[in-house]
Amino acid sequence: MGAPPGYRPSAWVHLLHQLPRADFQLRPVPSGFAPQEQEYQQALLLVVALAGLGLGLSLIFIAVYLIRFCCCRPPEPPGAKSPPPGGGCVTWSCIAALLVGCAGIGIGFYGNSETSDGVSQLSSALLHANHTLSAIDHLVLETVERLGEAVRTELTTLEEVLVQRPELVAAARGARGQAEAVAQQLQALAFWRGVPLSPLQVAEDVSFVEEYRWLAYVLLLLLELLVCLFTLLGLAKQSKWLVIVMTVMSLLVLVLSWGSMGLEAATAVGLSDFCSSPDTYILNLTQEETGLSSDILNYYFLCNQAVSNPFQQRLTLSQRALANIHSQLQGLEREAVPQFPSAQKPLLSLEETLNVTEGDFHQLVALLHCRGLHKDYGAALRGLCEDALEGLLFLLLFSLLSAGALATALCSLPRAWALFPPRNPSASCSGSHLSEPLLRARLEPEPPPRSFPGCQRRPH
Repeated sequence: MGAPPGYRPSAWVHLLHQLPRADFQLRPVPSGFAPQEQEYQQALLLVVALAGLGLGLSLIFIAVYLIRFCCCRPPEPPGAKSPPPGGGCVTWSCIAALLVGCAGIGIGFYGNSETSDGVSQLSSALLHANHTLSAIDHLVLETVERLGEAVRTELTTLEEVLVQRPELVAAARGARGQAEAVAQQLQALAFWRGVPLSPLQVAEDVSFVEEYRWLAYVLLLLLELLVCLFTLLGLAKQSKWLVIVMTVMSLLVLVLSWGSMGLEAATAVGLSDFCSSPDTYILNLTQEETGLSSDILNYYFLCNQAVSNPFQQRLTLSQRALANIHSQLQGLEREAVPQFPSAQKPLLSLEETLNVTEGDFHQLVALLHCRGLHKDYGAALRGLCEDALEGLLFLLLFSLLSAGALATALCSLPRAWALFPPRNPSASCSGSHLSEPLLRARLEPEPPPRSFPGCQRRPH
């Protein structure tokens, strides 16, 4: 099948399209895009389920780590003033989590922008295609009405003026018949009139979904940014209530990150299947929704030398009829005006109508050519399958980095909490810095391990 201008499936499309797919019974599923098939739907849901499995494993790992840290920690000796060991590890773990989180936020903003640009390009192509189809309908309607008006007024008047010359009346009636034939041929050229599927409505639906998708991702990015800020403030001021707020927000954003990761992965897989060979699916869907013949759809979606223009015969007949009307009016002007001066006015009006009709006819021929609509089709595919898919992959990377950074932060916060010195009224106004206990913990020698109930080491 003919490829749209400027569109070729990217390497990401080929890579994702070749990934194995399976249904809920782990049976292989073909990678062809078939969203109406139950097995294909199960394959995409299984991709979402993998993200849910990752979320469950992350929560289990965090819970086990926190339980082990809280239950298997040696008690502090009475009067101990030095912070527990491990401050340097806590510092670098928090720094690494913050750096990864900041990198993920930057990648997320870029991916969100790329996805939005791709969807905007898709909407613009649909709107331009709708403008072309509307222009075809408008030109056909305007031309048919103009010819009908000329038949009802000027040609009728001309026949009444030339009633004494039957041969001239016959020539005028011949022009009438040609004009009616042109109007009949042109009415069939408005092929999109009455079709229930409107590109304008599709563009509005796409823009509506994209607006909420963009808003959801911006909120997710802002939430993660707040988590980073709360982490910095909590560690810098050694504020335990800020750490509590940060923990709650981290758990929320962790769940949202894994959830968005599942949706992004399933969407990317499905989009790669569609973009690997979009012509067949779009042809079948458009024919089902519009009821148009396959000749018309193949001409506009493929637009190659192997597919002929389905309107070529009607255009040729209309052009010949317009030429015949023009020659008949010139003959009437030569023979009728000298004998019937009153025939000059309707003849001049008919000539003007014919000139305007011929100009609109040439414009209609250009609009009916497959180049314009096929170019819009290629632009829509490039926006969806290149920019939008690339942005979706960057959003997938953002969700993965966010989940890793949040899990690391959640595991580091309990140790940071243990390093915070106890608050007292005299020190509440003086302020404190995280670096002092952490650096002190790194400089002081680590005490020898002590045995305590519940976490005794077994001899080898």
